[in-house]
Amino acid sequence: MQHKSASSEFDVVIVGRGPVGATLANLLGLCGVRTLVLEREARAYHLPRAVHYDDECMRVFQTIGLAEDILPHVILSPGMRFLDANGHLILDWPRSQELTPMGWHLSYRFHQPDLEDILINGLRRWPQVELRNRCDVFALDEDEGGVRVRYEDLSNGQLAEVRAAYVVGCDGARSLVRRFIGSGMDDLGFHERWLVIDALLQRDRSDLGDYSVQHCDPRRPATYIRGTGNRRRWEITVHPDEGAQAVTQNARIWELLSRWITPDEAEIERAAVYTFHSAIARQWRNGRLLLAGDSAHQTPPFLGQGMCAGIRDVANLAWKLRDIIAGQADMRLLDTYQSERSPHVREFIELAIRLGGVINTKAMEAGLAAGEARENAPVKLEVRKPPLGPGLAIGSFPLAGHLAPQFTLADGRRSDDRTGYANVLLVDKAAALSAHIRAALAHAGTELLTGEDAGDLASWLRAHELHAALVRPDRYVRGAARSEQELEQLVEAVCSPATVPTAA
Repeated sequence: MQHKSASSEFDVVIVGRGPVGATLANLLGLCGVRTLVLEREARAYHLPRAVHYDDECMRVFQTIGLAEDILPHVILSPGMRFLDANGHLILDWPRSQELTPMGWHLSYRFHQPDLEDILINGLRRWPQVELRNRCDVFALDEDEGGVRVRYEDLSNGQLAEVRAAYVVGCDGARSLVRRFIGSGMDDLGFHERWLVIDALLQRDRSDLGDYSVQHCDPRRPATYIRGTGNRRRWEITVHPDEGAQAVTQNARIWELLSRWITPDEAEIERAAVYTFHSAIARQWRNGRLLLAGDSAHQTPPFLGQGMCAGIRDVANLAWKLRDIIAGQADMRLLDTYQSERSPHVREFIELAIRLGGVINTKAMEAGLAAGEARENAPVKLEVRKPPLGPGLAIGSFPLAGHLAPQFTLADGRRSDDRTGYANVLLVDKAAALSAHIRAALAHAGTELLTGEDAGDLASWLRAHELHAALVRPDRYVRGAARSEQELEQLVEAVCSPATVPTAA
């Protein structure tokens, strides 16, 4: 997908072509936004990195029309178990194998190169999206009308530039875009070195199991993760006095793995020492420059939420950029991006840090503040997704800032396939809406989904004692109405683009 055109004018330039950048480009393509992705590398990285995503991410992949392409390349995860040094179960974190209210499963395992290939190939569907590989961005110059993006084409050494209305940095923990924004990082205090080993099994080892296992051994905490196919991963703590070069020597790797597998049972695909960080950028936006994914936040991997957080970022951001570029909102709408996403991701990072504390301490219960864990009575962990931070939620209406479920249509399809990446008004019966409201919704491009379309929608409204609910394109509830008057407020909010967003 190199140089689809010679265009030098774009609505959005994305720096970085990883899963987060590629998902954003697909969302913007879906929105009809002229988009350029600039990526330094020639091709997607061929080794595994992220290995887990959740039902909310799969819902985003559904939105961009790629979920069915991805499904053959994933497996479902049954959950995670925490064992003490003697192998006793101290904490159980099961993942239901039933579909969640999102319409997908709670936990998927995947091979990142497979996912990236699908996301990148998906960009071919959008004539207004262009990908330029081997392009190393080195300067971003913002003026009143846009951003001048300067880069080197590494294939020929030529310098080039394009203009964009907005630039989004999906360029990782060492983000260049973040440096141009001038943002420091809030350090949340977790920094540990771990040896990450990706292995390919050469013979059946079904006894290793499908559960992820956290070995909470104070002498050497470790994690086992079942991957797709014959892929298995171990993450093993590196002691302060151990050098990265020493622990990645072949003999030392097999010594550390000896409690699980032997050299005749597996081939090492990769072994590298990573420092797991916990940090959040203080400033996700400066004018027309924005951050998403690892450029905005980094988390320890114990919840498997690193990539998920980046996918949530771009699902939140893409429709806001679309509305601004289309003249349906002004730039103030972007003020809601960090205010909504930063508290949300902070809560996940803080829980990951607490789980890291469980893995690294003998006082397991201290890490979770869950009381003493007794033998044969392990603590059950249930993670609830937090609501968005303050932003576009309307007043103090119920469910504002929480994810809306996905409903099942009468023909068996999922409701997102019908409504698309749009604002949606959920109401029991269409006849309950006045002609004025229906006309206003149609004019604003807001979809309508009724209890007549999906029986579980009517049940959901009744369970929450709601007259209607307004759902944003990223599937979060903007507000819900318990009366005709509140319904009028919802309709006014979605039909009045000049309105300044109301903080929750």
